Amino acid sequence: MPAPSILFVCLGNICRSPLAEGIYRHLTAGTSEKPVIASAGIGNWHVGNPPDRRSIKVAAANGIDISRQRARQVQPQDFDRFDMVVAMDRSNLARLQSLRPQNATAGLHLFAELAFGTQEDVPDPYYGEIEDFERVYSMLFSGCSAVVSKFE
Repeated sequence: MPAPSILFVCLGNICRSPLAEGIYRHLTAGTSEKPVIASAGIGNWHVGNPPDRRSIKVAAANGIDISRQRARQVQPQDFDRFDMVVAMDRSNLARLQSLRPQNATAGLHLFAELAFGTQEDVPDPYYGEIEDFERVYSMLFSGCSAVVSKFE
């Protein structure tokens, strides 16, 4: 089975989803198949901006460069361009369900459900400290590793 194309989605596309995109790219860099991986936000507040400096710092501390990513908003065509649209939390998932065109082909998934089989949200670290970003990174790394192994 070919690796699925995945769009990771969070609220503003500057904290969680850029980390997930960077981690997933990092984990699949050595594979023969290069899956299409991207990230986007529900809102448009940060469109064109780089990820939050704390996300960049935590990723860099783990050998992953996400500094060139730029925030973008989810578009209707994303629901056909990607095999899977993966929400960081249940609120994002509900919003994606309402945005998804009726005949769209992408499957919608909650990150933790896809990765761990749980209904847990990936917490938004935006208003937190660097330690919150580190915890989110760890959760995303574990989850992305689990998802990658499902498609090997």
